[in-house]
Amino acid sequence: MLTRNRKIGLGLAATGFVADQALKALVNGPLGLESDGDQIVLTSVFNLTRTSNYGVSLGLLTADSDAMRWMLVALTGAIALVVGVWLLREKKLGDILPLAMILGGALGNIVDRIRYGHVVDYADLHFGTWRPFLVFNLADALISVGVVIILARSLLIREKPNLETAGTPATEI
Repeated sequence: MLTRNRKIGLGLAATGFVADQALKALVNGPLGLESDGDQIVLTSVFNLTRTSNYGVSLGLLTADSDAMRWMLVALTGAIALVVGVWLLREKKLGDILPLAMILGGALGNIVDRIRYGHVVDYADLHFGTWRPFLVFNLADALISVGVVIILARSLLIREKPNLETAGTPATEI
């Protein structure tokens, strides 16, 4: 059943997906960043630098053949499916929203890999010559932030067992 929270989550996933694809269309089109290395300097710490990512996170599992490309599409598609099912099983908005971020980002990168054979990256955060991240895109940011939120929630938020429902009176410790 699509509860209010799940609808909000699916809306966030769709918004993230559309925003990611719109930014990539802007980079590939009107901004003219068509080839790897094309760059627009926006500030002293942030550039738009076009790169093609043939792998997954941090360039791992690089698809150097058409077969590998489609295996990555299948793998990331399966992960997106699992995240989508997980999202639909959750009830709390705090659990749904990070899953929605991951889903929207994953779908954005999957569409790139299907359309271009690689993922379009463009966000280049740097401090002088030091780059804390590889060049990334909005989809990557959504996935990363969603994963960090899930990890933080799993480590910091623990549900207290309700001892009264188990037939034992609750006592304070």
